[in-house]
Amino acid sequence: MNATASAPQNQMALMVPINNTTMARELCDWLPEVSQCTTLKIPRGQGLLTTQNIGPYQEAAYQLAEPLRGQNLDVLAYGCTAASFLAGPQADKAMQQRLSDHLQIPVVTTAQSMVLELQRLGIQRAALVTPYSDEVNDSLKHYLSNEGIAVSSFDSLYAADVIALGQISADQVAHMARQVMTDECEAMFIACSQLPTFSILDGLAQEFHRPVLSSIKATANQVRLHLSHEE
Repeated sequence: MNATASAPQNQMALMVPINNTTMARELCDWLPEVSQCTTLKIPRGQGLLTTQNIGPYQEAAYQLAEPLRGQNLDVLAYGCTAASFLAGPQADKAMQQRLSDHLQIPVVTTAQSMVLELQRLGIQRAALVTPYSDEVNDSLKHYLSNEGIAVSSFDSLYAADVIALGQISADQVAHMARQVMTDECEAMFIACSQLPTFSILDGLAQEFHRPVLSSIKATANQVRLHLSHEE
């Protein structure tokens, strides 16, 4: 029998903000075992997410997921990191469960993937790079702190809006990571599923001699775990 023909045809769906131009591409780069990824984009304005507009944004995500019911999918990834951080760990887990129950498939959120991957590596003190506003950065640090992970070194690119966010390059991210990493940090985490990181993570890990993760790679690792359980 042809080995290629018998290989599992893993299918997944991805939900990201409508402005996200990075995650679908890089997630597929990290997951060659996924044969098809259906990307759904959650509508939002040009401004940044805040605690004031997070409720309607999440409801839009639930409505967008409705057509996925009954489709032949192995897993759904929810890649809206700022939304998860602003909602908080408990609300993020509740949303994950609501989507999973409704669609009857495993659901991975990028925010929880970040925590699970850092915990898997035994990381207690991390360096953190983001593109976020102070409100989201504070929510992210609190999210990590609730899971026993301290942010020992930090900086943000402080994107003013989604247009500025989309213009951040991998070289800019790598430059900030080098400035932020310190000897006391056990790992580096680059947060945000819009930031391009696929081309820089391995090089930074070799340079720092410590793990370097991103939102997209952490999500890919958790998706892979679910796919391996399906086989």
